[in-house]
Amino acid sequence: MIQKLFTAPFDLLIKVGEKVQEEADKEMYDLETIQKKLVHLELMLEMDEVSEEEYKESEEELLERYEIAKLKEQEQFYNRG
Repeated sequence: MIQKLFTAPFDLLIKVGEKVQEEADKEMYDLETIQKKLVHLELMLEMDEVSEEEYKESEEELLERYEIAKLKEQEQFYNRG
């Protein structure tokens, strides 16, 4: 009982940290979010709001994230069955 009083704040902090990480991963590797960002990036290029170099760098990063997200999605699918 006393141990729970001392560890409860740490347990809560760990749970909050895990939730924050989970939400960050969800945002970072959400396929729909990545697709929207790619479309937005392309529009920015067409409207000359980003340079060709900035576009290519951002596109490469987003495509890498997309690839990782697809792999994660496949892992989850295969781990269910």
